[in-house]
Amino acid sequence: MLPNFWVSVVILGGVLYLLYRKGLVVTKCIAAILFVFRPGREADRVKLDSCTGWVQHVGRFRKDRTYEFSFEARLSQGDAEVSLLDRDKCPVLKLSRRSQKGRITLTGSGRYYLRWDFQSATGQCELRWQEIYGNL
Repeated sequence: MLPNFWVSVVILGGVLYLLYRKGLVVTKCIAAILFVFRPGREADRVKLDSCTGWVQHVGRFRKDRTYEFSFEARLSQGDAEVSLLDRDKCPVLKLSRRSQKGRITLTGSGRYYLRWDFQSATGQCELRWQEIYGNL
């Protein structure tokens, strides 16, 4: 019976890893009364109440493309910020209520992560991105 247990653990770990790589599983460290996070193909949406902490997931972007990011925070209190991180987890773009739009060309050199940071935030936030076509 014990070998079957370890096989199940390995399979479950493999499935979770594949889901994380595809951006369908998030890692987080959150303290909140209410926290609803919905990652998507072209937008992330968050509803929160008294939330402090962070959420991170793999971004689903096509490489060697230019994207425009737009951040909207409808918060009654606190603050929120979202960062685009490269494969070394270094920020390449930061958006907040003070800087709501950004444009960046993502290279084919690796994976990108989206990291949300919250400080006593209450309300709703949305990050949208779209691929920019043509010469820029």
